[in-house]
Amino acid sequence: MTGSGGKKPPLVADRRYGAVRGTAKKPAAKPAAKAPAKPAAQSARTRAPARRRSSNPIVRLIGGLFRGIWRTIWGIGWRVTALVAAGLGIVTWYLYTQLPPVDSLLDARARGSVTMLDNSDQVFAWRGETFGGQVTSDTVSEHLRNAVIATEDKRFYQHFGLSPRGIASAIRINLSEGRGALEGNGGSTITQQVAKLLCLGVPYDASQWESEAAYEADCRASSVWRKLKEVPFSMAMEAKYGKADVLTIYLNRAYLGAGARGFEAAAQRYFGKSAANVTPAEAAMLAGLLKAPSRYAPTANLQRSQERANLIIGLMEDQGYLTKAEADDARANPARLSEAAAQQAGGYFADWIMESGPDFLTRDTTEDVIIRTTLDKRLQAAAEGALAYVFETKLKEGSKAQAAIVVMSADGAVRAMVGGRNTAAAGSFNRATQAKRQTGSTFKPFVYAAALEMGYPPSSTVMDEPLTINIPGSGPWSPQNYEKGKYRGQIDLLTALAQSVNTSTVRIQEAVGRDLVRKIATDLGFAHDLADGPALALGASESTLIEMTGAYAGFLNGGTAVKPYGILELRLKGDEVPLMGQDGGFGQRVISETAARQLVYMMSQVIDRGTGGRANLGDRPAAGKTGTTSAARDAWFIGFTADYVAGVWMGYDDNTPLSGVTGGGLPAEIWREVMVRVHEGLPVHELPMDLPTEAYGQAPDTPAPDQQPVPGAEWQAQTAPLPQQQPQPQRQREPDVAEQILMEVLGGILGRN
Repeated sequence: MTGSGGKKPPLVADRRYGAVRGTAKKPAAKPAAKAPAKPAAQSARTRAPARRRSSNPIVRLIGGLFRGIWRTIWGIGWRVTALVAAGLGIVTWYLYTQLPPVDSLLDARARGSVTMLDNSDQVFAWRGETFGGQVTSDTVSEHLRNAVIATEDKRFYQHFGLSPRGIASAIRINLSEGRGALEGNGGSTITQQVAKLLCLGVPYDASQWESEAAYEADCRASSVWRKLKEVPFSMAMEAKYGKADVLTIYLNRAYLGAGARGFEAAAQRYFGKSAANVTPAEAAMLAGLLKAPSRYAPTANLQRSQERANLIIGLMEDQGYLTKAEADDARANPARLSEAAAQQAGGYFADWIMESGPDFLTRDTTEDVIIRTTLDKRLQAAAEGALAYVFETKLKEGSKAQAAIVVMSADGAVRAMVGGRNTAAAGSFNRATQAKRQTGSTFKPFVYAAALEMGYPPSSTVMDEPLTINIPGSGPWSPQNYEKGKYRGQIDLLTALAQSVNTSTVRIQEAVGRDLVRKIATDLGFAHDLADGPALALGASESTLIEMTGAYAGFLNGGTAVKPYGILELRLKGDEVPLMGQDGGFGQRVISETAARQLVYMMSQVIDRGTGGRANLGDRPAAGKTGTTSAARDAWFIGFTADYVAGVWMGYDDNTPLSGVTGGGLPAEIWREVMVRVHEGLPVHELPMDLPTEAYGQAPDTPAPDQQPVPGAEWQAQTAPLPQQQPQPQRQREPDVAEQILMEVLGGILGRN
């Protein structure tokens, strides 16, 4: 069909809704009509109802403001997060490159240890920090490894060094208990604890820190900044070492009380076995120490440590490391200390040993040192048990009185030492070696030793009657006997010592000369300054118990001075050749053997018929001397058998006078109880002494005021001639007193048979 003008009409698509114009043919059935296309916005509105924008301009303004803030925060937040992540990665990588090999991190000690052996070469004490040797997480007992993980970090094998869940839980607990977010529970993983143990890689520098303690305290401090620094360090360790090595560092460096550094040292210290062989109960006890090593140390309180271990056993059971049967068995059979650890023998003795050796090999040692000592654990237990028994049975409950004991051989080898009663306020003060106290009448044997050395036999006589000596600058001084106003008249030296007569002892000293008395006392080991005046004879000077006991050893061994000692040998661990040997023992002769043997007999009479009757050992010969100081502030008993010398001191730390206690009372009873236990099972040996050919005609414990030696009584020892040189009399303000003293001295205060 042609349109007007002869042109073809344009082609036009058929309409969907009508027939093609000019077509006669009936149109075919039309397909279903399609909905016309809709704009995109309209399509979206059909999928979800459109938000209706508020017509309130204020609401629209606030909404827009918040949307803007959110977009800003989001834009800044993801960028900051990316920067922090990048910075954390860089710091972690740097720390990773700086971390040293694992082996160099296992021994964390800044100083060494001292292990002490008794006279049977058995360990009885440790000092310093003991490191038992390197262990790994694979070589320790499986029970120990599981106990540590169950206690400290149950998700140890799942995290990457940090536990956000653990930190959040710890913060929640701290806040709920009224503490700061980082106070108390820290939520630290084992890896983070290792980071603290390593002090975040900062080594100790003596020039930067006041002390090692201050350095370690700073390492353990908890703060937000330190927690943040732990993050990259912990991640670096996890990447560098892996789980096994991180755990290995922890097992070696952790402090577990009683000077034990690392689980191997702790297992040896408490149980006498390797960390590879501990049982589930022992493993639980060791793991329980990590929370508070000093508080839960089994040597401090075994029951508390066992209760803590039961909690750990419960954790191990809950986490599947122990079956119910294994957990029940561990609870029914709790860990117990080894014999050496349980005895805790010789604590004061060990302290004395540390003071006796050179500092660089004891208190300040950087090496591991082994010291063989003279300690006899049987005798130590005897001394400790005797003291406890007497105080429990003889003193009222709550008494704060203190006591000290030293037991030694005649050559000065110290076998046992008790430096004080185990009371809450006792502290570590060693009263056997550090307390300088007036010696009272225990000094008198030095006076009689001087007289015997000058040739006066025990049967020589001396007056017991009032005496006044004028002391220049001080005035008249009149010694009083213990029983004031009672005098015996003329008595022999034997009685004067046995009954501890003050006036007679002063007369003897003034006759033989104070200088000689002072020299004999000093040479026998009385190391402190001695009094200048006549009160020297009555023990006005101060000394320590160990010095006095050592001086009495000189009487027992025949007159030779000894230096008390406890070290037999000192060597470095692993070395066979000792660095030093015995430092002490016999010294020079001070008095003749004859004088010593006579003095031993005289001192035996102190026990048999004098002031020391409560120290009597029955069939076993013993000798000794009581001592009580002014106002009864100190009470002493020092004596010996043929086998051992023992000294006992009793008093208050603050010098409070004792109530109703003298040297012949409780100290003598303590001494007797000690010696009975010390000599248990030992044969009876006679004392080395010279006996008179005839016994004195005096009943024990009933001295007569006018007692005279039995005529004809002679001693086996030869008597020396009367000394030609007499001591110069003191200047007297009153001539009658001077005349009296001069007549006594020159007229023969010490008459002979």
